[in-house]
Amino acid sequence: MILRILQWIVAQEWLMGMLGFLFGPFNPFTSKFRRDPYTVYRKMREEQPLYKSRVFMAHIATTYEDVQFVLRSKSFTTDRMNTDIMQAINKSIQKDPEFSAMVERNLLMLDGAEHRKLRGLVGKAFTPRRIEALREHIQARVDSLLDDMSVSEDVALIRDLAHPLPISVIVELLGLPHQDIPKFAAWSKYLAQLLDPLQATGGDAGIRKAVKELNAHLRPILEDRRKSPKDDLLSAMLAAEENGVKLDERDLLALVSLIMVAGHETTTNLIGNSVIELLRNPGERKRLQDDPSLIETAVDEFLRYCGSVMLTDRAAIEDCEVGGKKIRKGQMVVCVVAAANRDPAQFKNPEQLDLGRTENPHLGLGLGNHFCLGSQLAKLETEIVISTLLRRFPNFTGPTEPKDYVRSMILRGPQELPLDLATHSPERGPQLG
Repeated sequence: MILRILQWIVAQEWLMGMLGFLFGPFNPFTSKFRRDPYTVYRKMREEQPLYKSRVFMAHIATTYEDVQFVLRSKSFTTDRMNTDIMQAINKSIQKDPEFSAMVERNLLMLDGAEHRKLRGLVGKAFTPRRIEALREHIQARVDSLLDDMSVSEDVALIRDLAHPLPISVIVELLGLPHQDIPKFAAWSKYLAQLLDPLQATGGDAGIRKAVKELNAHLRPILEDRRKSPKDDLLSAMLAAEENGVKLDERDLLALVSLIMVAGHETTTNLIGNSVIELLRNPGERKRLQDDPSLIETAVDEFLRYCGSVMLTDRAAIEDCEVGGKKIRKGQMVVCVVAAANRDPAQFKNPEQLDLGRTENPHLGLGLGNHFCLGSQLAKLETEIVISTLLRRFPNFTGPTEPKDYVRSMILRGPQELPLDLATHSPERGPQLG
């Protein structure tokens, strides 16, 4: 009930605007902020690079130096279960063992020995070879979706391409039934609300229901893979072993949930943001069309300049110092990677999109022990989508400003983006890059 009330309050943008004085420079609950968070981040980075927010009960770091330090530092952890806010939430989730396990046992919440054990086991299954083997499937799926778009009079990037692609790739990767893709997409949408529950709706009832339904759906599939392994990620995770330890069912279910959310919503938004920037920067778009070999550096630049993940956070496990300020044990630091990725102290001409940028140590995929496990997959999907779209429909047009962005302070991407493909020829050709 409390979460429902908070969600209703946050959804009242007129109220959030009136309460702006409470938030100080960081108020992510307005459409103005969603349209252009970078202006806010730039001002914070210049004037209050480590801002102490009373509303969020956290320090907000916006410089590359501070964000990088926190993400690497052993003084901070992703295990937030001992923070005040998680202690309060924990009382509620403990009443639901399945939901509790999904929250507590996913890699985003674990750290130390437990994280190393799980990450090591998953890493044995989530190999570069397995991801590269998906290239043909991804290309075929992108071409199929573009074929459908080419004969439609109503073309929408997110609905028709950026949203359906990642979930179909994840289903293929895991070895799940393709006919159940609509179900997995629906469950993924609910699970993604955990990233920013205040900007969701309906309390947590939908999330809890999705967890139960997904787990119930997966259990017989896992049992089948135990008896009859296949060449898929589920079978590989079941077989992975380190020092005699294997993944148990609880951890497997939590990992599948995480793969669905992290691999779906983030990639959808990255594709959406990348296409918008191509529309906004015709010079860079032409540069990539003229030299398709730039596609890899282009995707890294999209991750820096308009990545889908805005921020992450860490909890201090001891008293320490960040940016010359004292951080007490148990306090949270919000690392705004989107602000760090445009820090002029680290990047030359950071406000300029440069698809040929070679010196690009961006933080769009994280850093250190929690570097994105699915980074290669997200980049591969984005490379294929952008290169194929530019090749097949070189004259596509669309708005440079979407009507609105997703309601989240964690993720950023357009709610939708209508496109005019400017040609209806479904002719295919060799893939760029």
